[in-house]
Amino acid sequence: MRDSMKKSGLVLIGVVAGVMLSLNLSAVAQHETTTSPLPVEELRTFADIFGKIKSEYVDPKSDKEVIDSAINGMVTGLDPHSAYYDADAYKELQIGTEGQFGGLGIEVTMEDGLVKVVSPIEDTPAFKAGIKSGDLILKLDDTLVKGMTLNDAVKRMRGKPDTPIVLTVLRKGEPKPLVFKIMRAIIKVKSVKYKMVEPGYAYIRITQFQEHTGESLAAAIRELFKEPVKGLVLDLRNDPGGLLYGAVAVSAAFLPEDSLVVYTKGRTPDSEMKLRTIPEDYLTPQDKSDYIKKLPAEIKTVPMIVLVNNGTASASEIVSGALQDDKRALIMGTRTFGKGSVQTIFPLGNGTAVKLTTARYYTPNGRSIQAKGITPDITVEDTTISKQEAALNLHESDLEHHLINEKAGTAAPHAKESIQAEPEKDGKPAVAGSKDDYMLQQALNVLKGMTILQKK
Repeated sequence: MRDSMKKSGLVLIGVVAGVMLSLNLSAVAQHETTTSPLPVEELRTFADIFGKIKSEYVDPKSDKEVIDSAINGMVTGLDPHSAYYDADAYKELQIGTEGQFGGLGIEVTMEDGLVKVVSPIEDTPAFKAGIKSGDLILKLDDTLVKGMTLNDAVKRMRGKPDTPIVLTVLRKGEPKPLVFKIMRAIIKVKSVKYKMVEPGYAYIRITQFQEHTGESLAAAIRELFKEPVKGLVLDLRNDPGGLLYGAVAVSAAFLPEDSLVVYTKGRTPDSEMKLRTIPEDYLTPQDKSDYIKKLPAEIKTVPMIVLVNNGTASASEIVSGALQDDKRALIMGTRTFGKGSVQTIFPLGNGTAVKLTTARYYTPNGRSIQAKGITPDITVEDTTISKQEAALNLHESDLEHHLINEKAGTAAPHAKESIQAEPEKDGKPAVAGSKDDYMLQQALNVLKGMTILQKK
């Protein structure tokens, strides 16, 4: 079944459809549609409304325009992550899978007819301009967003590199709209960053799960472990997700071979997967060798802490949940975003496609994080985001029509400990991985204590 899944369609586990798309190049196989009687009365009503629009609407509309609008409404009403792609939008989606395109670098969803920013991607034009999580985009250049579909808005935000776009933004706490002039750029995010923050203590940050994230992580580990490592911090804050096999590869670097990482359950047998830390579940046809097998043995046992916040979503939640369930690492930070669903792209044969939520995913111990997120073992306030952003605290459960968590009571236990952060210096957020990064410094303190206990 796993082979058939890799040959058909696309599975998405990124946080939301948007300017930066998170895709997995494996998929749920096409399955036969269950036949059931057509709802004749409802279809008659649809036909009547279609006829009224064609004959009475103030401006003439083509059949295609009306039907596309109807399909959009039908699909977007399901949940925040399902969507219909017309031919142009589907081409844009496929461009996004190639890993680079001209755009702004933000993850977005739709709320009350406006585009809502879930997270700006680190090191992108939107991030550098000051776009924040929770911002509502009111206008794109001189065009109001109200009335646009999400795909239309995304299409307008994309464009040729070095071309400008003006975003008018509503931000909670600001008395009037904010205006940002942003220059589009090729969005190609370096997904793995690393350094020794102190002698013996390594720091790895994953900003997004891309095609080569597993391989890049392996290279970083090999470089860091050229000298003795007493403790490791894996930073997944504001990581919106990405490729599913990337999440499995990252988990495989730290967990024993053949450990369960994640499993999915949907309505059909084809939507059910169990992914483990074995080569066939994280290597792609392009990989020439098993880069995980070449890692130093110490990577499986070195004391480890994973940093998370409300911007930690989807693929990064899969990694956090797997490491937490296995007791391989302590999770530190704030509750994660809580996107525990899988989306599948179904091409429709006429150049269009539909993206549908086809399954929920679960941590190895059977926890559904949908609309709940991962609860950290140690709660620490994140000083790399502003107090204003922290107050917004956007989660999946805040999105309209979000899937319910059908496994109530299966969330992680409450944090064992809570550490209060110090006030921001000069009122400015700290840079992730810097000496002013309070959560990182607390992680290092805990790791040093773990090192002492390990020696004893």
